[in-house]
Amino acid sequence: MQYLISVIDDEQTIVAGNDSAVQAEMSAVDAFNDRLKAQGHWVFAEGLAAPNTATVIDNRGGASVITDGPFLESKEFLGGLWIIEAPDLDMAIKLAAEGSRVCNRKVEVRPFHVSEK
Repeated sequence: MQYLISVIDDEQTIVAGNDSAVQAEMSAVDAFNDRLKAQGHWVFAEGLAAPNTATVIDNRGGASVITDGPFLESKEFLGGLWIIEAPDLDMAIKLAAEGSRVCNRKVEVRPFHVSEK
């Protein structure tokens, strides 16, 4: 089963961060990613640009409405993600806990819907 591990970033992390701390986090994340690959859990992972780079598109009313900026104004935002393969939620939570430690951020775990074909 596949799970989404969302990395929850916040304004304080960005302000408090320094180059050496960021480099240490990136090295730890790279090592974690290598372990995910070696253990067969890896599907995809990537960081995201800052929320102020977002573009929101709403095409529900027949005409696209395009606005700059994030969908929600919030102190917390999605900073990156992992998509992993795990046999069950317990393993996904264990991997997410390790991901939280190495990236020094809160994370959220969610299973993908299993669609009936």
